[in-house]
Amino acid sequence: MQGLGAAVLERLRIAGDETVLDAGCGSGRVTELLAERLPEGRVIGVDASPSMIEAAGERLQGLVEAGRVTLRCADLLELELDTPVDAVLSTATFHWIADHDRLFERVRAALRSDGQFVAQCGGEGNIDVLRAHAREVTEREPYAQHFAAWRAPWNYAPAELTSARLERAGFAEAECWLEPSPQRPEEPRAFLSIVLAPHCQLLPQELREPFMDDVLAKVGEPVIVDYVRLNIDARA
Repeated sequence: MQGLGAAVLERLRIAGDETVLDAGCGSGRVTELLAERLPEGRVIGVDASPSMIEAAGERLQGLVEAGRVTLRCADLLELELDTPVDAVLSTATFHWIADHDRLFERVRAALRSDGQFVAQCGGEGNIDVLRAHAREVTEREPYAQHFAAWRAPWNYAPAELTSARLERAGFAEAECWLEPSPQRPEEPRAFLSIVLAPHCQLLPQELREPFMDDVLAKVGEPVIVDYVRLNIDARA
């Protein structure tokens, strides 16, 4: 994920003295890379998870103490900044947010006029094959009873709809595209435990490892995760 994030960061056109919002900073891995590109600038890292902000604070302690990184625990749908930023970057976050219309309104409000917005998240078709394998396992006992009211938490949006949403939110220009990005993780079990965390969280502790065993058996070897990324390059 850090590698994917670094590639998105390369699309951000900055001189090094700007203020950039990292929307969904997680544990701060990409935030750290972003700060390296802003030796005279500043990063505002925002995440809705207190545990992620805590982890980012530990990772970025020196940068926070130097005033180069500010971390905030906040819902992006309710984001309010005192001063507009020069650019917004986001990686692997937006597919966790259901309301993209509201999201892009808040991103636009956070940007100065002509500011750049660069993002990547899961897009239409993302992990369709993996989810199909997982769905077959959830329909078996002893798992089925725990998934009776299952509702997928992801929002894997198409590119054209995303472009339209950005236009409605007030962006002057926007380019959006889907990019197949299959991943062959070095540690498949650890990787899938993150991707399928919403499934595992519905299960009692004693069923989580057996569930992962059964999904891995269904996927087979080699484990290929069928990522499809939604890319956004927009200008306020």
